[in-house]
Amino acid sequence: MRIFIDADACPVKDEVYKVAARYGLTATVVSNSFIAIPRSKLIARMIVDAGPDAADDWIAERTEPGDIVVTNDIPLAQRVLQAQGAAIAPNGRPFTADSIGAALASRAIGEHIRSTGEVTGGPKPFAPADRSRFLQALDEAVNRERRKRR
Repeated sequence: MRIFIDADACPVKDEVYKVAARYGLTATVVSNSFIAIPRSKLIARMIVDAGPDAADDWIAERTEPGDIVVTNDIPLAQRVLQAQGAAIAPNGRPFTADSIGAALASRAIGEHIRSTGEVTGGPKPFAPADRSRFLQALDEAVNRERRKRR
């Protein structure tokens, strides 16, 4: 079991590092540019080529059953679920087989509205409650994946 972080603009990297250390899991920070990481045998950095989906592709191609991916990217979350991994948004929302279809549809609708020139408000600001929900969701995902291995 490993944790991958879709790290560009991810606000919960420090929380992932703490959970990874608690459970002795490796965490790989995947980004298009250099991101500082703590010195730890459990934390690795992967800088991928520039491009809109380079980090997503790198993560999706390596995700195996039981891996956990932290991402806001809905298409990446779908690919992770197809690989039998777990996907969690930084706000603590887990992506599931039951929720991914609605998330993709909502994303498509938002893209269509923006393509017509409509100015949308964007996502709400990241809040302390989101950070707390994320920690709880990540802890639950780790324990759920550990139980599957028994």
